[in-house]
Amino acid sequence: MPRHPPRLGRNTVHRRTFTRTLVAAALATTLAAAAGCSDDGDDSSASGGTQTLEKITYLTSFGTFGRDSYAYVAKEKGYFRDAGFDVEIKPGGGSGEGIKQIVAGTAQFTPIDLTGGLLAAGGPAKATGFTAVGAVQQRTMAAIMSLDGYGITAPKDLEGKTLADTPGSVVRNLFPTYAKLANVDASKVNFVNGNPQTLFGTLASHKVDGIGQFVVGKPTIEGIAKKPAVLLPYSDYLQDLYGNVLITSTKYAKDNPEKVKKFTAALLKGLEDAITNPDEAGTLLKKNVPTADPKSAAAELTLMAPFVRSQASGVPVGALDSQRVARSIAILQGSGQIQAGLTPEQVISFDLVPNA
Repeated sequence: MPRHPPRLGRNTVHRRTFTRTLVAAALATTLAAAAGCSDDGDDSSASGGTQTLEKITYLTSFGTFGRDSYAYVAKEKGYFRDAGFDVEIKPGGGSGEGIKQIVAGTAQFTPIDLTGGLLAAGGPAKATGFTAVGAVQQRTMAAIMSLDGYGITAPKDLEGKTLADTPGSVVRNLFPTYAKLANVDASKVNFVNGNPQTLFGTLASHKVDGIGQFVVGKPTIEGIAKKPAVLLPYSDYLQDLYGNVLITSTKYAKDNPEKVKKFTAALLKGLEDAITNPDEAGTLLKKNVPTADPKSAAAELTLMAPFVRSQASGVPVGALDSQRVARSIAILQGSGQIQAGLTPEQVISFDLVPNA
């Protein structure tokens, strides 16, 4: 007679069903955990827990030119996110305006020209409430820019000419010191106000004879004006001066030192990527700023690279040297632009500077 399988009791069926349910639930939990750990798009910390990103505002140094595209690189590549920040990037209006917004708390980080910071802190207004936490450029990129045929080929030619720049620009504020060292009578040079987005057009249309600008702006103005640019770099006479440095508020730096270090590291990572691969940086800038010219941006970054990477051996990107800063202060004091008593530590948090 054929054998029939034993009939299962109701309790046996329930036990097997319960067991299968437990196994399925455990497997689902394991897969969900694995997916959460491997999803690069989630805002999660290294330990697998959910990370809440801090929303902050970052101002560029001056408009949305190629020289500032490294911030967009850091954002697009997730460096800010990985450091714990949700960053909104806005165009800046020069060193003076950047300091005001940092002190007011309307922005948390911005690059300013260090000389502009020294002039603000050591000048009559004695600006306080901001501190530098890392270098962007190891040498100043400040310059007077003109165009071929405008009658400016040497510093002395500036006398009797009209220049445009923003009121808070370091180029404008530092001009008396540059003029003194370059044997130019500053009283014979007329400055008029401009803004970051219109300065190039003002020069190209010859409404002024020159503008305050960084040396890396050369390819951009030549693309607009369709003629060679003439540059008078301040570094020809002011070789100790740093270029841009990253600043934040003194209070934020004191209350959040580790966050400052993480943000600075993320921004500098974007900076190194930008000068290493300027074409990519130009493309990422264009993605965020539709009016940007990626080729001009890449050209600016190529010119900026030697200013970021110090010629001195062993000096890492982002480093600041207190003795160099002290010499810069001495130069400004010697020209009468800042008063005695200012020290590097009043403007720079050296304990937060990379590799300090």
